[in-house]
Amino acid sequence: MCADTPETPDYKSTLHLPKTDFPMRAGLPKREPGWLERWARIGVYDRLREKQGREVFTLHDGPPYANGHLHIGHALNKILKDMVVRSQQMMGKDARYIPGWDCHGLPIEWKIEEKYRSKGKNKDDVPINELRGECRKFAEGWVDIQREEFKRLGVTGNWENPYLTMDYSSEAVIAEEFMKFVMNGSLYRGSKPVMWSPVEKTALAEAEIEYHDHQSHTIWVKFYFTNASGDLDGAAAVIWTTTPWTIPQNKAVAYNPKIAYGLYKVDATEEESWTAAGDKLVLADTLAAETLEKSRVTKFTRLRDVTADELAPLVCKHPFAGLDAFWDYAEGVPMIDGDHVTDEAGTGFVHTAPSHGADDYECFVKRGWTDRLTHNVNEDSAFEDFVPFFAGLQVFDRKGKEGKANTAVINKLVEAGALIARGRVKHSYPHSWRSKAPVIFRNTPQWFVAIDKELNDGMDANGKTIRERALTEIDHVKFTPQSGRNRLFAMMENRPDWVLSRQRAWGVPLTCFIRDAGQGQVEILRDPAVNARIAEAFRAEGADAWFADGARERFLEGVADADSWELVTDILDVWFDSGSTHAFVLRDREDGSPDGIADLYLEGTDQHRGWFHSSLLQSVGTTGHAPYRGVLTHGFTLDEKGMKMSKSLGNTIVPETVVKQYGADILRLWVAQVDFTADQRIGPEILKGVADSYRRLRNTMRFMLGSLGEFKAEDAVAPADMPELERWVLHRLAELDQVVREGYAAYDFQGVFRALFEFATLDLSAFYFDIRKDALYCDGDSLNRRAALTVLDMLHQRLTTWLAPILTFTMEEVWLERHEGDDVSVHLEDFPETPADWQDDDLAAKWDAIRRVRRVVTGAIEIQRREKVIGASLEAAPTVHVRDADMLAAVKSVDFADVCITSGVRLTDDPISDAAFRLPEVEGVGVEFERAEGRKCQRCWKILPDVGKHSHADVCGRCDAALG
Repeated sequence: MCADTPETPDYKSTLHLPKTDFPMRAGLPKREPGWLERWARIGVYDRLREKQGREVFTLHDGPPYANGHLHIGHALNKILKDMVVRSQQMMGKDARYIPGWDCHGLPIEWKIEEKYRSKGKNKDDVPINELRGECRKFAEGWVDIQREEFKRLGVTGNWENPYLTMDYSSEAVIAEEFMKFVMNGSLYRGSKPVMWSPVEKTALAEAEIEYHDHQSHTIWVKFYFTNASGDLDGAAAVIWTTTPWTIPQNKAVAYNPKIAYGLYKVDATEEESWTAAGDKLVLADTLAAETLEKSRVTKFTRLRDVTADELAPLVCKHPFAGLDAFWDYAEGVPMIDGDHVTDEAGTGFVHTAPSHGADDYECFVKRGWTDRLTHNVNEDSAFEDFVPFFAGLQVFDRKGKEGKANTAVINKLVEAGALIARGRVKHSYPHSWRSKAPVIFRNTPQWFVAIDKELNDGMDANGKTIRERALTEIDHVKFTPQSGRNRLFAMMENRPDWVLSRQRAWGVPLTCFIRDAGQGQVEILRDPAVNARIAEAFRAEGADAWFADGARERFLEGVADADSWELVTDILDVWFDSGSTHAFVLRDREDGSPDGIADLYLEGTDQHRGWFHSSLLQSVGTTGHAPYRGVLTHGFTLDEKGMKMSKSLGNTIVPETVVKQYGADILRLWVAQVDFTADQRIGPEILKGVADSYRRLRNTMRFMLGSLGEFKAEDAVAPADMPELERWVLHRLAELDQVVREGYAAYDFQGVFRALFEFATLDLSAFYFDIRKDALYCDGDSLNRRAALTVLDMLHQRLTTWLAPILTFTMEEVWLERHEGDDVSVHLEDFPETPADWQDDDLAAKWDAIRRVRRVVTGAIEIQRREKVIGASLEAAPTVHVRDADMLAAVKSVDFADVCITSGVRLTDDPISDAAFRLPEVEGVGVEFERAEGRKCQRCWKILPDVGKHSHADVCGRCDAALG
């Protein structure tokens, strides 16, 4: 450059470029703990409770189990709950959340037993309250660990005062709730088959069962008729079963009158067969050929039909009859009809052991034959010592592996000449969800709540029985998704009586006293004074008081003769504990629910048979109504391929790992982006996609913060005075305000985030910000610039608060960039009111047309950029042909060159040439590329004819005026 050539001034310093300390890189893993400390220091949750006059919204926490680190399902569940609570609070409610923990039960006791075994100790030799103390200490440790893990996810709540089912006050209320069933007469002791875990030595509820594939023995057994005549004389009904060990307990053979049966004669067999020519067998016609083939029959003849009327009076001989005095079966084995018998598999006849099958038991109850039940199998699943041939043999051993019972029974059937075939089958079989070991059905004395007994408790507005009340109340509850209603209704409609008792040590006992009433029945002591005494003791000492020396005398003194009554030592099902939480959380706590009913219960779909179910049963039995107004369910979390997570597959995602790598907000954003009502997927690639969405959103926020650094409220422009483009943004905010509020109210977090994300990235970053950058950076004190800053301020208020329930940490950071003070937090704010008159549908329709034309222009320019004809869109000044008169008028009414980010534009309704660029989705618009004429402004980079003709060198008129 020559020495006398004037230098072009550095105009960059005169631009209003974005300035912000808000970093591009979030650094969430390191920074999030600081915000947690800040929220704890300023007491955000407690300060929200101080807001007066608000409608209370209570989300009642389904208590997680205090025995391990969090898994991804925990994170999904707690984050969803947090989004509900935060959004309800910011919509003007007093949204309360009391975290809780389930602290009793088998898994914790099991851990203590393992500890004892490792030291060579037998838990039965340890004083029960010493064992219970160890369980309490174990649970306390995990409560503290899980509390910190939940808090790290950004979950708000009353963490300083959660509820624990093992708190003394909680144990007292659980006992009181149980004693209500004692007093209303629904509690009874019965002997019926229940699912029993030989490993854990306790009865299990349906909610504690999961189904896995299991290989079982299959046998086909002959039951010869003893009173048949004619061609049925000497014939046998053939049963098929997958539980050979139950044959010694057989008491009947069931058939179905709707099934077609036939009498079949064996004509020939293979050399090795347990049948012989001449054998006569009765079988379901659809299963006969398959059954005979299993027995290696090569030729057979169907002799005739066998009717239900013929089967009804028949009696069979038990296969073991006469082998030992024990196997007397003097009455024989009757044929009985049963609707549960099908001809889909087996033989069309069902071996019936009422001590070991639900359908079998119901058949005997129906006939009044419950006195015929046997008690041959003990708590270890071993045959009792008095059982010949099989004494001490187990169905499953201590580790859940198959014992010797099945094989021994099969061998004895072969010896008795009763077996015609045997095999193996892989099928779905019930397992304990804790030990993962298979269970058995076992007849044991247990305590039940009768759900079909009419209760005279004065709370019959929804029905007189527990079942009636539950079914009625289900239709008073709002389910999300609605399919949850049908699932819970079907389960409640078909469920049996509630088994309350467990044969364990750690939990709340069944606080009742009994004495023998004769004929196998017991009398239950029902005395309010005794009940009150028990509750008072539990509040002071916890449930350990029940197991202390002299407890029976202490509780009965002066009321009943202690020597006449027996103290029940069974432990309550933990589902009764958690089902009772509505009483000691919602009803009894000051920060509970004013009417004792939760606005929402939120858990996984498995809780239709678990917590939703037990809570409803418990509540309708003691209050007459449901404990919740709403029930929301989420699905299970799978890996990226849709596979169930397991350590053996190495596909588990641990919340702690995600938080350390990405930060809790990324995990929260994943929750917001999935359809949680169905099973959802997570994995490394999915999390990368979530992180990318987060970065795009963060950039939007960063642009706003950079531009708003110099905004002053007194410079704000009234909406009525704003340019159309700003009023269009306000219209979108008015639309979004409704979307956000309705979405959060419906718990549609995915819909809320999608709407806000698309608005931020498409409407703002790719359109509005893109257009207004020029005015924001280059204008002086223009209306466009002041209006844009005003709109950015309005956007900041709304986007930050609207997204705060989802991106808890990031939106706090965004808020604090503009609001100073030690006690400031976005989480103390409500969603700002958005004036309804911001909505302008006519203006929106006009700008929709403008944006459609703009898409054609940007498409045409992009081709020129891609072919390197131009480097930037400001080098263009295209001619735009618009056929529609209204659309043309719309684009002419605005500065369309600014809208398209070009230096100029010519608008015409001239015919569109064949060479013009078109988009098929925008009919009637064509664009012909032309270069902008003039020189490049060194300040705003537009190419304009007037550049260099003003007082400041090499700038356009607009920039010259801005420079003053």
